[in-house]
This record gives sequence, C-alpha cells and structure tokens, in this order.
Amino acid sequence: MLSIRKTILVLFGVILGTLSLQAQVMDTPPLDGVYDKIHIKNREPIPYAPLREADAMWKHRTWRVIDFREKINQPFYYPVTEIDDRKSFMQVLLDGIKEGTITAFEAGDDEFLTPYSWEEFSKTMSDTIHQTLTRTEPPYDTYDTLIIKKFDPTSIMKIRLKEDWFFDKQRSVMDVRILGICPIIDEFEADGVTFKGSKALFWIYFPQARKVFAGAEVFNRFNDAARLSYDDVFYKRMFNSYIYKESNVYDRFIMEYAKGMDALLESERIKNNIFLYEHDLWEY
Repeated sequence: MLSIRKTILVLFGVILGTLSLQAQVMDTPPLDGVYDKIHIKNREPIPYAPLREADAMWKHRTWRVIDFREKINQPFYYPVTEIDDRKSFMQVLLDGIKEGTITAFEAGDDEFLTPYSWEEFSKTMSDTIHQTLTRTEPPYDTYDTLIIKKFDPTSIMKIRLKEDWFFDKQRSVMDVRILGICPIIDEFEADGVTFKGSKALFWIYFPQARKVFAGAEVFNRFNDAARLSYDDVFYKRMFNSYIYKESNVYDRFIMEYAKGMDALLESERIKNNIFLYEHDLWEY
C-alpha cells in the first residue's frame, strides 16, 4: 500500500514538473543574445540646439539624393525582410505612415501642406494586371484572370532630402537641419530595361518622424554591441549623397541646365561653396 502511494506521488511530481516546464517555455521565449536590447527601443531623438532667427546670419537650402546602392548607404536598404528587430529604412517609414505616427504629404508638396493618407498611397501603388491564360489540361481553353501586384518596399533605391544649411553666430558653427524626406522609385518601360525616369512617392516632415527613427535599429559593421538608430545616421551624416537642387531665383533643378559630368561637377561646386563660406569666416 505504501509503495503504491509513493509511486502515485512520484508520478504526480513528474506531471507537475512537466507542466511547470511547459509554462516556462510558453511565458519566456528564448533570448537571442546575451542580454536584453532595451537602449534603442527607449531612445529619444538627439535634441537640436536652440536657434533664433537673429542668430542665423547665413542660410542656404539644398536638396540632395541618397542612393542605397552605394556601399556606405546599404544599411538603409538592408535587411530586405525584418530580422533580429531590424528593418530596412523604407519598411520603418511605411510602417510609421500606416500606424499614423508619421504623416505623409503629396509627392509634389515639399512644403508639407497636403496630407497623403496610407489608403491613397496603397491604392495608387497597387497595380492591377488583366491577363488571358490557357489551361494546362484539355480542352486547353483560355480564361481571364486578375493579378493584383502590391507595392514592394525593396523597389525603392533612392531617397531625397530637403535641408537647410546655416551659420549660427551664437555658437559660431555651421550646422544643418533636415526638413523632409521623399522616397523615389525608378520607372522602366514594359521590357524592364529601358529607363523612363524617377518618380517621387511622397514627402514626410523629418522632425515629426525623428521619434520613430530613433527607435529603429541600424546595423553597425564595426560593433554589434553599439547599434545605431536611423536618427543617429541622419544626425551624424553617416551617408553619402549628391545635391540635385539648390535655392535659386528660377527654382530649377541642376539637370535643367547641366547634364552628365557637368551636373556632378555643379553638385560638387555647391557643396564646396558651403564649406568655403564657413572656412572664410575664420582668420588664421
């Protein structure tokens, strides 16, 4: 009798241990790493230094392009699919617009006046294709089908930046503030090879989006323990770009008066003039 009781108690203990172990597995998923990542998720945007209009003794507006195909800019494009709490820049941007934490504005409105909803964007970027196909089995008759192609964030290879360069005489520094970001997509003919041109999708107001960018992790090729955020990348200017427009009396793009190599040289001239302005303010 005692032996039966002991056996029952042992079995009961095993069952309780198994249930407890299963509960632990369900409640605490495996930790993919040696510590919990909390810094990026709780990070706030780096605050800008205060600026008065009276202290901005010089200002110049430029528009530039960041090409994700350049090696230094690849952290914007990868990963193609979300991994290890890391998303591509476009995925972070689109998720923010979809959730309502980032407001999009129409593509032709870089003054941020006309909102552009997620529903409008989805409807515009979805492609409906009508096709007539032939069945693979007798009697091999034809039938019509409708294919809906949704927008693919990986098709975005470039973004535009609108920014103001200014000299703050209170701090005696040349500084820059990004005002807006605009994703652009390359369009091709039906053959998929012949380039038609670039199309702007929408603008976002960068200061509003900084909170979202500050919480999005970016790969650091030098140290996995010191991951950056997209706000860090923009704030520290950790990207390469070229200027395609500056503020001018005609409100025209560089490509309207310069082509090919001349356009690149004009872009470098504008960039160099900004550097020289600050350089010439100092005496040596």
